Amino acid sequence: MRVWFLLSILALVSGCAIQSYQARPLDPAELAKSYETRTLDSAALRQFIQTSSGQDVAPWPPKSWSGKMLTLAAFYYSQDLDAARAKWGTAKAGMVTAAQRPNPTLQLPFQHTTGSSGTSQWPYGLGLDIPLETAGKRGYRIAQAQQLSDAARFAIGSVAWHVRSRLRAQLLKLYAATQNASLLEQQIEAQNQIVKMLQQRLAAGEASATEVTQQRIALVRTRNDLAHAQQQREDARAQVASAIGVPVSALDGIPISFAEFDRVYPDIPAREAQREAILNRADLLGALAEYEASQNDLKLEIAKQYPDIHLGPGYLWDQGATKIAFGATGIALPILNQNQGPIAEAKARRAEAAAKVISLQAQAINQTGQALVAYRAALKSLRQSEVLLSAQEQQLSTAQNLYGSGETDRLTLALAHQALFAVLLVRQNALTQVQKSLNQLEDAIERPLDGAVGITRATLSAPRRDAPANRGTRP
Repeated sequence: MRVWFLLSILALVSGCAIQSYQARPLDPAELAKSYETRTLDSAALRQFIQTSSGQDVAPWPPKSWSGKMLTLAAFYYSQDLDAARAKWGTAKAGMVTAAQRPNPTLQLPFQHTTGSSGTSQWPYGLGLDIPLETAGKRGYRIAQAQQLSDAARFAIGSVAWHVRSRLRAQLLKLYAATQNASLLEQQIEAQNQIVKMLQQRLAAGEASATEVTQQRIALVRTRNDLAHAQQQREDARAQVASAIGVPVSALDGIPISFAEFDRVYPDIPAREAQREAILNRADLLGALAEYEASQNDLKLEIAKQYPDIHLGPGYLWDQGATKIAFGATGIALPILNQNQGPIAEAKARRAEAAAKVISLQAQAINQTGQALVAYRAALKSLRQSEVLLSAQEQQLSTAQNLYGSGETDRLTLALAHQALFAVLLVRQNALTQVQKSLNQLEDAIERPLDGAVGITRATLSAPRRDAPANRGTRP
């Protein structure tokens, strides 16, 4: 009976809280279908944007998509953010592992004793090996796991910023190509008029063939520039869709506002920008968390110099005699080594983590300084182009007045229009360069200068929680 009682206890203990495996297969065809059917008019996307921005989005879909709203859509659909969130989930699971206490070991001692009379005796019993960790090892493990979880959480912010940065860069390309194409179309119209008027003058003997040829060559070049700008516009549109995480077809009929690219900031103080970079960059904050984790790792390895204690209470039934045992077993003796190797490795890992923090900090400061220099140079070029544009607009106004009073001809007026469009293109390219340098500066400090969309807490939660193979595009 005692044997069956002991076996029952063993079965009960081994069956507690046992989890079973659940398969979650991924179907590549279903994943591709799910991606291809994504749209920007999902009700779930609207809810995510409203929750993240704290503002009601009405009407839906919006009449115009700003960079802020498209950024939130990218946060919603980004697979890179899904992967970063999954890594954070793994790190949080590591906290559960770190907090676990070692299980006691069940022992079933059986002995065989042969007496002097030749009779055989079979004592049996029940014993436990209860491990007790010493020197605060469990606390150091928990602290280390918490810091690694924090580092993984900061990594989500870093990935989210890269998602925003990539989208804004592609939106800037789309904006620049769209503006250039519009200006080139107007320039081509003016050049067509010039070529026609020169051909008429050539027929009348009032212009040379060289003048006509030069204008025709200029017209061909402008048409080539227009074709290139239109191709850049289509490529940028595809890249914008990719940065959001939707197929290109999802942008069909979607009006995009480029108002944010018309904003230019005055000179930005270098000290303030560098301070923002040091305090705000997610990769630097994550590296600091990893350094703190390495500190606790070293504490843990130092604590391992002190052996754990194993308590061994037991019960033995020996032919009617009950024997109860108490003792401490399995204590490692620090004779041959005192954990010097793992301690040395932990010290090296801490030094490596510290070097990473220092390197990232220097990188942030240098990138901020370079971006400020580039921004100031681009801003100077923009101001020069605006001075040139103002002068050209004045010349066009003068030509229009002279043409209205009959003091000049249509050709002179058309040439003035052509020159204006050329200067407008110069000014547009200068403005695009300013926006590129602003992107570079924002990447250095990982903070939007317009305060529109930062890395909000909404990026930490997975907005599409169901498995891809088991859901549609509108969860």
